[in-house]
Amino acid sequence: VSLSLPFAVGQCGNQVGCRFWDLALREHAAVNKKGIYDEALSSFFRNVDTRSGGDGPDIYKGKICSLKARALLIDMEEGVVNEILQGPLRDVFDSKQLITDVSGSGNNWAVGHKLYGYQYREKIVEKLRKAAEHCDCLQCFFIIHSMGGGTGSGLGTFVLNLLEDEFPEVYRFVTSVYPSGEDDVITSPYNTVLAMKELNEHADCVLPIENESLFDIVNKIHQMINSGKLGSTVKQNSLVTSSAGSAKTVQEKPFDAMNNIVANLLLNLTSSARFEGSLNMDLNEISMNLVPFPRLHYLVSSLTPLYTLADVNVPSRRLDQMFSDAFSREHQLIQADPKHSLYLACALLVRGNVQVSDLRRNIERLKPSLYFVSWNQEGWKTGLCSVPPVGHSHSLLSLANNTCVKPTFIELKDRFMKLYKKKAHLHHYLHIDGMEQSCFSEAISSLSDLIAEYNELDATKGAPRTDPSRLKIAV
Repeated sequence: VSLSLPFAVGQCGNQVGCRFWDLALREHAAVNKKGIYDEALSSFFRNVDTRSGGDGPDIYKGKICSLKARALLIDMEEGVVNEILQGPLRDVFDSKQLITDVSGSGNNWAVGHKLYGYQYREKIVEKLRKAAEHCDCLQCFFIIHSMGGGTGSGLGTFVLNLLEDEFPEVYRFVTSVYPSGEDDVITSPYNTVLAMKELNEHADCVLPIENESLFDIVNKIHQMINSGKLGSTVKQNSLVTSSAGSAKTVQEKPFDAMNNIVANLLLNLTSSARFEGSLNMDLNEISMNLVPFPRLHYLVSSLTPLYTLADVNVPSRRLDQMFSDAFSREHQLIQADPKHSLYLACALLVRGNVQVSDLRRNIERLKPSLYFVSWNQEGWKTGLCSVPPVGHSHSLLSLANNTCVKPTFIELKDRFMKLYKKKAHLHHYLHIDGMEQSCFSEAISSLSDLIAEYNELDATKGAPRTDPSRLKIAV
């Protein structure tokens, strides 16, 4: 059994994590009618005999006793974690999986990284080793966090470094939620750029997601519901709900719906690890096949059909339409247009009743309209998982290693420089032990180098396709 160990760090990370575990349980319940602990469940859940206080060995055969998520929840403000512990998922976690403080990181990367990082290092390592001991074959670590605040960005990237130190051979996947330009945290450009230096150096794969894109998608769904285009309102047991389970409209609590989109991305990403499929793709293959240069490991994700996220009664998208959607601007989870930028590689993870021939046909159909780097014209990776999302016949997640992430990084650099030129708010960071002004200059030069690497690639776009010269064999 190959296993992934997720870390949810900070408020956003834990809210997304909570939605992910909830939806994952629903998916398994829809397939696993007999309540037997099977291989699919074992990839993300342990089956524990509660009589031993949860410390006993995992039970690998027979009925489900008590499922425990393989995860660590970390937050320096205990509100969200406490909500989870009082909510419907309270039995899936126990205190051994939690690390919380009460004061929060004050939207300051240095507090999360330098202060809490060193304060909680031993505790995190101890819980990490404990969790890893329960895994037969630890395949990758997942970190879910946001970039704009203090705990998610600071402590989240501290945990990333810790994972590299403790388990250097295990892949590190990071799902990072980036703040929008109108973010209400004034220091979010600092936090994001400081965190990005760590992602550049210590992550194997990053899925950047922009709050703005999530907000646009949620609004679009909301408009369609109100215009009656979708033929129905939100279903009674909609996934656009608060943790209390009462149906909310998207406007009332947009974060639930936005977190839901990210959780669905993670569900599709991990479906091959959790279910059978004719062409299963494990997570390490994504990194191996999609990241030709170590630092260019940012993958743009798009999800289709999007309306499943609002769980509205809508006819399934036609299969071919679904593939077209995956490459359109509207379905990207960052504000980007991959179709008009340069692809280094692309992965398509399909779920449901879809044949390999459907995949091939659509790749051949779309290929002429996409720009791939000259040395990787066949840079497609495909995965087929036979279990679709609950209530749908099929879905598609596309992960593109594409230069279209560059504008996001350029805009971030501009926002950082606006503050940094005035030395605004720097004193909040510099009074933290171990935090020096060089941290800022190194972080911005790391981001500038990354942008320069994308520029170099973009300069090759439109160059004639050259077939690599074949070896001539002397006869």
